[in-house]
Amino acid sequence: MQELIANFRVLDALDIGVIAFLVYQALVLIRGTRAARMLLGLGVVFLVFFSSQVFDLYTVNWLLDNFLSSILLVIVVIFQNDIRRALTQFGSGPFFGGDPGLQRGDVDEVVRAVVTLATKRIGGLVVFERDVGLSEYVGSGTGIDSIINRELVVSIFHTSSPIHDGAIIIRDRRIAAAGCFLPLTTNPNVSKALGTRHRAAIGVTEDTDAVVVVVSEEDGRISLVRNGRLTRDLDAANLREKLEELLV
Repeated sequence: MQELIANFRVLDALDIGVIAFLVYQALVLIRGTRAARMLLGLGVVFLVFFSSQVFDLYTVNWLLDNFLSSILLVIVVIFQNDIRRALTQFGSGPFFGGDPGLQRGDVDEVVRAVVTLATKRIGGLVVFERDVGLSEYVGSGTGIDSIINRELVVSIFHTSSPIHDGAIIIRDRRIAAAGCFLPLTTNPNVSKALGTRHRAAIGVTEDTDAVVVVVSEEDGRISLVRNGRLTRDLDAANLREKLEELLV
């Protein structure tokens, strides 16, 4: 121990600190997601593998040894969505990302529109593009390229509108498109009570750094989704505060 302390360098402390930070960020990223349970399952597999060596379970040991020899490939396949999201968030950090560019007036227009939709029990799905481009989803809808306007947002989601079922995507302080189709989440832990709009909101935020506001058609509740996580029952003040924090 004394020899270890005597030979300990500043670079060793930096090395340990970097690894600890990466492990901590990985745990924060997967907390509350299906990846956490998958990681626990892999831990059980490793425990069985080491136990098979201790108790001379040759067949089990041979099977797991062959399985674990390709563990890196297994991890990439199992956690591909989580790895992609982690790299996306890293690339969207302060050294790489840009300013989303929304103004408080834009947020006010969206909040007023969302509150109107909630009051009238009209479903809505508003997606804010950030650093990760949403061009593939914009292309699936109807191009609008309009300023952010409460009346326009409400009219788009009115049940008489032919594009009310899709999402609107806001890019560069403008409504880029409406009636856009989003990927539904495949996370088995998502509540079965959530409808298609909420599942689409979770799905697109699992793959990108977008922020999504959802209005439930059934009960008029307002939700905000980010990083695949849903915050429900927001009022106008809470929604405005969160949007300004994330987008302004």
